[in-house]
Amino acid sequence: MARIYISIGSNIEREPHIRAALAELRAQFTNLRCSSVYESEPVGFQGDNFFNAVVACDTDKSVHDVARCLSQIEAQHGRVRLSTRFAARTLDLDLLLYDALVVQERDIKLPRAEILVNAFVLCPLAEIAPDERHPVAGKTYTELWRDFPRSEQRLWTVEFKQ
Repeated sequence: MARIYISIGSNIEREPHIRAALAELRAQFTNLRCSSVYESEPVGFQGDNFFNAVVACDTDKSVHDVARCLSQIEAQHGRVRLSTRFAARTLDLDLLLYDALVVQERDIKLPRAEILVNAFVLCPLAEIAPDERHPVAGKTYTELWRDFPRSEQRLWTVEFKQ
């Protein structure tokens, strides 16, 4: 079994899409644990605020099968992939970590670079995996979050009943 971490984001009908993602992930993976849900302003474009969270879970699927599974869940919930990287979305599921695997393939890059640059990924990851170490940076997620320049990206927890 591999321990994986997945980021969840939505800025279109946020609450129902986050709930749907959690239900789908519970059906696909075991021992699912979810961070708090955070609201944040969009990064890289103008638009509605996002809801974001990170889940930890276990799987016996390969890294490629997990990536395919996440893409299928996104598509089932209306995710349209545009050529523009930064855009509004119903559901965004990104595989952040697969154990301590480091992969640099065309379609799969692990650990995801967003961990180190986006508060809405690092903060919830530090919440549910405080003592785990980033496989490349070598620091714990608590250390990385402590050193993160928070004034550049605001986020706050939201009331969200899981």
